[in-house]
Amino acid sequence: MDESAPFTAHPIAHVRSPYARRIDAPHQSTVVAGTETGAEAEARIEFVDGLPAEAFRDLAGFGRVWLIFVFHRSEGWKPLVRPPRGGGKRGVLATRSPHRPNAIGLSAVELLAVEERALRVRGVDLLDGTPILDIKPYVPYADAFPATPAGWIDAIDAAQGRHSAPGPKRPR
Repeated sequence: MDESAPFTAHPIAHVRSPYARRIDAPHQSTVVAGTETGAEAEARIEFVDGLPAEAFRDLAGFGRVWLIFVFHRSEGWKPLVRPPRGGGKRGVLATRSPHRPNAIGLSAVELLAVEERALRVRGVDLLDGTPILDIKPYVPYADAFPATPAGWIDAIDAAQGRHSAPGPKRPR
């Protein structure tokens, strides 16, 4: 098999969120300073027709889920980007920039309810219409590593304080 061969993925769901434009959405789901409401937004993850309900039935009871999604409005990428915090340019793979080689994102959101053909979630940083490629349960013993070093972000936290990330930029 050719390791550089392209692969195909299809959305299993789409996000219905209050964020229509990139400037409206927070940079991270928990960084809501600067958003219109200043609160974590609620959204719906609506499953595509044809996805059997059995595929998501056992999500009830999980407090969070991982959303694997496509940055569907990303237009190309560069190896160096300027993150919202962190001074100069950084290697794109050392950031959470939406402009990536494969434009794939990952976000942990709070699961509020499993509905008939949707999930109700809170804490999204995704634009309305974002295609969801996969959903996985957040499992604290396997997914949380709070003492892990965070590279250049640790230096920013030491200089500016933890969680000093700016909110969304407003148009000029």
